[in-house]
Amino acid sequence: MRSRHHTITAVFDGIYVALATNLLLVLGCLPLVTLAFTTEAARSWPLYALTAPLCAPGLCAAFAVMSAYSAGDTGGVLRTYGRAWRSTARPAMLWTAAAMAALVVLAVDARAAWGHRVGALALPVLATLIVLTVATALLGLVTITERPGAPLREVARTCVYLAVRRWYLTAVSLLVLVLLAQLLTARPAIALGLAAAPLLYVVWANSRFTLRAALDPPTAAPQRA
Repeated sequence: MRSRHHTITAVFDGIYVALATNLLLVLGCLPLVTLAFTTEAARSWPLYALTAPLCAPGLCAAFAVMSAYSAGDTGGVLRTYGRAWRSTARPAMLWTAAAMAALVVLAVDARAAWGHRVGALALPVLATLIVLTVATALLGLVTITERPGAPLREVARTCVYLAVRRWYLTAVSLLVLVLLAQLLTARPAIALGLAAAPLLYVVWANSRFTLRAALDPPTAAPQRA
């Protein structure tokens, strides 16, 4: 009977954390959410690129809530979110601004090469760099969530290396993000109200596992007497 009670409590705690995280995520990413409902992405992509850094602390704060939930802390979602938002605001916005600048340059280059002979060689390289930039930016946000004071240059070097080394995990995270984007386009209410937190939890858990070697201190081997 006690086991059943704990199971029911865990289910309701998970639902509460997911719904609360969805709400806070929408509030933290309100500029992008507003653009998504009022503009066409194909025509307004410069606004998306300029606005994305403002939403980065909200995503880091959501990752912090997921980290706390994974550690068994299901209470104080608002407190955890607010504390993480404040601690990650500056590095997360700088990191995302740099990533968006790189993506804009790569996208413009790809658009210029499209339809030209040089595109046969340039487009695969540019596409690979775009995917690597997105993967590195995602891993960087997870890193900043747990190490807000880490130098961004070190974060970039570590995340690029791990994104390539564990490409299969990177591919899973990107596929989940694509699924979330498609769901957001087709059913925005369901995506923002229900699906965002569970899907982002998969992305966070996968990225956290990718970064385990960099974020978790090595355990010392037990000494023999």
